[in-house]
Amino acid sequence: MKMKETLNLGKTKFPMRGNLPQKEAERENVWFENKVYEQRQKLNEGKPSFMLHDGPPYANGNIHIGHAMNKISKDIIVRYKSMNGFYAPFVPGWDTHGLPIEQQLTKAGKDRKQAGPVKWRKMAAEFADKQVKTQMADFKRLGISGDWDHPYITKQPEYEAEQVRVFGKMADRGLIYRGKKPVFWSWSSESALAMAEIEYHDVTSTSVSFAEQVKDGHDVLDNDTYFIVWTTTPWTIPASEAIAVNPNFKYDVVLPAGSDRKFVVADALLGTAAKEYGWGEDYEIVKTVQGSELDRITAQHPYMDRDILVIEGEHVTADAGTGLVHTAPGFGEDDFAIGQAYDLPILMNVDDRGYMTEEAGPDFEGVFYEDANEVSLRKLEENNALIKAQEITHSYPFDWRTKKPVIFRAVPQWFASIEPIRQEILDSLDNVEFQPEWGHKRLANMIRDRGDWVISRQRVWGVPLPIFYAEDGTEIVDKAIIDHVADLVADHGSDIWFEKEAEDLLPAGYTNEHSPNGHFTKETDIMDVWFDSGSSHTAVMAQRPELSFPEDVVLEGSDQYRGWFNSSLITSVAIHDEAPYRRVISQGFTLDGNGDKMSKSIGNTVSPNDITKKMGAEIIRLWVASVDTSGDVRVSEDILSKTSDVYRKIRNTMRYLLSNTSDFVPAENTVAYADLTPVDQYFYANFNQLVANLKAAYDAYDFQTVYKLLINFINVDLSAFYLDFAKDILYVEAPNGHARRSLQTVLYKILVDLDKLILPILPHTAEEIFDYLPNEAGDFAYLTEMPVVEDLGDVTDLLARWQQFMGVRDAVNKALEVARDDKLIGKPSEAAITLYLTEAQQALIDSLGQDIRVLLMVSQLHLATVAEAGDANEFDGYRILVEHAAGEVSPRDRMYHLDLGADPDFPMLSAHEAEIVRENYPEALTEGLAD
Repeated sequence: MKMKETLNLGKTKFPMRGNLPQKEAERENVWFENKVYEQRQKLNEGKPSFMLHDGPPYANGNIHIGHAMNKISKDIIVRYKSMNGFYAPFVPGWDTHGLPIEQQLTKAGKDRKQAGPVKWRKMAAEFADKQVKTQMADFKRLGISGDWDHPYITKQPEYEAEQVRVFGKMADRGLIYRGKKPVFWSWSSESALAMAEIEYHDVTSTSVSFAEQVKDGHDVLDNDTYFIVWTTTPWTIPASEAIAVNPNFKYDVVLPAGSDRKFVVADALLGTAAKEYGWGEDYEIVKTVQGSELDRITAQHPYMDRDILVIEGEHVTADAGTGLVHTAPGFGEDDFAIGQAYDLPILMNVDDRGYMTEEAGPDFEGVFYEDANEVSLRKLEENNALIKAQEITHSYPFDWRTKKPVIFRAVPQWFASIEPIRQEILDSLDNVEFQPEWGHKRLANMIRDRGDWVISRQRVWGVPLPIFYAEDGTEIVDKAIIDHVADLVADHGSDIWFEKEAEDLLPAGYTNEHSPNGHFTKETDIMDVWFDSGSSHTAVMAQRPELSFPEDVVLEGSDQYRGWFNSSLITSVAIHDEAPYRRVISQGFTLDGNGDKMSKSIGNTVSPNDITKKMGAEIIRLWVASVDTSGDVRVSEDILSKTSDVYRKIRNTMRYLLSNTSDFVPAENTVAYADLTPVDQYFYANFNQLVANLKAAYDAYDFQTVYKLLINFINVDLSAFYLDFAKDILYVEAPNGHARRSLQTVLYKILVDLDKLILPILPHTAEEIFDYLPNEAGDFAYLTEMPVVEDLGDVTDLLARWQQFMGVRDAVNKALEVARDDKLIGKPSEAAITLYLTEAQQALIDSLGQDIRVLLMVSQLHLATVAEAGDANEFDGYRILVEHAAGEVSPRDRMYHLDLGADPDFPMLSAHEAEIVRENYPEALTEGLAD
């Protein structure tokens, strides 16, 4: 009989290599074929509910790494909650309306105006369906568990109908109105935009100072005086109606040397202006007046036949310019507000595409607004009105989709009024928890500073604004009619609005005092897509029977404070009088390995699909858990490669546990906690504490702490300690001996419980491990429950004592390292250690109740008093002598023994080993042992 046949060498068919790219996909097919998600929901019926609401990604192209981080984070939460006592269905969603899809159709050579609205919408819907299928496959390949057969999609008729009803309820509350005021206008999208659709970039613009001559100075200024007006948008000068001055500023009337014209400049800016205009200090201040004295003086437009009114505006600052601001009420928020106060005309001489109209004059008609800057400068020069033009760099708003600059345009739009419910919205946030905490302040500040929400868009692909107009143009905003439209949309989809005439969409027999002939028209604008997704709390959570409102958690990128978090909050408070969510978790953005923003044009993006094909989805999932997603995170193939190394460590550790518990039958071999060996009791209690800490971290949505606790336990507690000495027991002791079964009891608990605890992060691997656990009930690990933290009594002293022992072990390891360097020993098994102990140190060793020689992995251990230490070296407060072990090496346990051959039948073994072999391998007596 061979010697190794008397050893309990671990055995498992669990493969060392995961072959994740192939095996994951196969496993996912098994999940879907067996409807594991549905089985989990069935198991959880009747349990307390937990609702994580999926903020819908936009259906356009394959997912990117940010999408992956978001959905994996949600999946970790939902899987954990589902296994920890909650009914936690997950319904994925998609945002499908809006400009990006229209842009894709245009890029594909489709012509919106030629196609017409009905055909255009059909093409957009078909494109959206393809994108949803593409992204759904991408998400499923990441192992995301959810109701993929019944997602919510914003173009679904039932969703659109609920969105129309949300609009109707807001209208019924008086929160919807039509008005004309400047909004962000994207000429590249030919539509108004909301603040959430704006991003800012630095641009270089032409800053212009120009002269406008006083026409009626009201006895304050002479008619040979000129205002020096300042603007950064020369193209808006054709629409100029006024000059704004700050009533609290002092203004100087200045006569430069050699000039026949007097100029008005704010006193605070005179020094700077004089240098810029080349006056130096050679000028005379003829007169100084208060800004309020200039109110309603008139001037002459520099190149158009129009009077310009001087008006008061406290928005005028002394930061730059001249203190006299060009004012075109149709092209700026402040301009519009002050223009309304002075009843100024609102001239709009730029069309939807950014081209100047005939109202701008023959020199400008048909000119793109940016090109109109040059025309305006030329006109100023021709009329001797240009004082100075210079290039400045400043921040400017851009359309976040087309990446083109926007302009302000005062055109009729539909708005959702914020002011009447602003305080109610702010108060509702007191019942919401934010993670990170600064999210509360950020969202509150946005609501506090937010103007009314422009909800109309001049596009086709979206949910129509359900508004009719009477024959005389009167708006019909009636909840009963809106609800009627909602019913039509529920039955036919929102296409019906574009397919039918207004009369066919109104209730049968409808009459209106403003339409004596029964003629009606309908609104052609659609709703802002943020109104689409912002209605999901009602269209999804409050409608689907398995879901409930409000949701417990929403988790999205930090850009959603101005997007979905924001729009959902407004619509929810407007119709439900409460916030739609109880907790908001925000994540940062994904950056490349150098910390730079990812860009396809730069080529520094990381494709989840590429990674799953090369490394496997588990690597992306483990990376998500390893990083602090509350801020921006770096990701690259190199970073994921290092994550892959960590994955291999986890996998190999679980493989070791499988192989060394393969002969352990829990029902027969489990040792009760009270009967475990002291070190096993310690490790059992230590692991029980880990379970508590891991679950607490999961409960706090702190995946990085889960990751750190898990990896630390595997690397330090398990690999560097427990499993390090365990092999000397697992392999050598009697198969059914108490020491071995005691240790296996702990290992098996760790194996099974860790498998469940890693499942939310590594579901493919956890399920694979579960396949190799024949003693565990069920076919899928996901259908089991999270481990329960056991009540082991007060283990504080137990843990503290063993933690102190780790100090002893560290000191011995240092002493062994020195002996190794001195060539006294090679392996620790070649050492004989003498510990010279103080009374306190001896008391610690005695309190452990354990032969610590095995734990130190040395062949011989002697304990003596510190008084006997002589010149023994000190390590971390312990006096330690290392000598080469005496006796001979057993080929079976590789340790030195003084009693080798004590049993004549087994001359190569120690007495203890001989006893094990005699009792458990009787054939060795007849066949003999061969090394």
